[in-house]
Amino acid sequence: MAEPLPPTRSRIPGSGLAKGLAVTLRTMTKKTVTAQYPDAQPELPPRSRGVIGLFEENCTVCMLCARECPDWCIYIDSHKETVPPAAPGGRERSRNVLDRFAIDFSLCMYCGICIEVCPFDALFWSPEFEYAETDIHELTHERDKLREWMWTVPAPPALDPGAEEPKELAAARKTADKLAAEAATAAEAAELAAQTAEQAAQPEPPAGDTTTTTGPTTDETTGTTSGTTTDATTGTTSGTPEPSKPSDPQDGAS
Repeated sequence: MAEPLPPTRSRIPGSGLAKGLAVTLRTMTKKTVTAQYPDAQPELPPRSRGVIGLFEENCTVCMLCARECPDWCIYIDSHKETVPPAAPGGRERSRNVLDRFAIDFSLCMYCGICIEVCPFDALFWSPEFEYAETDIHELTHERDKLREWMWTVPAPPALDPGAEEPKELAAARKTADKLAAEAATAAEAAELAAQTAEQAAQPEPPAGDTTTTTGPTTDETTGTTSGTTTDATTGTTSGTPEPSKPSDPQDGAS
């Protein structure tokens, strides 16, 4: 046996109209806020989807962005070049060189799939949105134009205090420390070589002409000064002879 339906509340005639008029009255009493664009620029979130910027150095022409784009608005052209071996005895390698990278923003629906699937962080969102054109062909931005949008891409948010340092920063810091250590070692070696060359350039006195001079000696009793000079070649000693000490008169009297 089916359960009876609960009784419905009786609606007051005109209650819906009263609610609508209440919303209208509340809105009428509030101050109207009008964005004075373009005199006043809107405050957009830092990751707004305005336009896509290209960091060409990171692009490896993997074609993932063009294949995953649902609108097929990304056009990429490239060619292959042979790279010489990095070390003697190695083999040559081939790499893709980017010739053209263009995005047709008249077809783009700003889904962001191309940015998400890029494995090398070559595409970024910029909050800039003022690039309307009178000609639809001008909405196809080539790689030079996409590169200019990169300068308007905001910096990424700061990491948490306990977050791990990005691998790119760690590798760059390690390389910088290594180069600094090599430069310091080279500077020390150059300074040591300069000191050695300076010492070698100083003339040395001949071994047979060495002369040793003994400083003068003053006798406190007589007030005379004597000194000796030794010639290392002949071994002779010359100088002022020390005068004999006079006899004490008291010694004769005794």
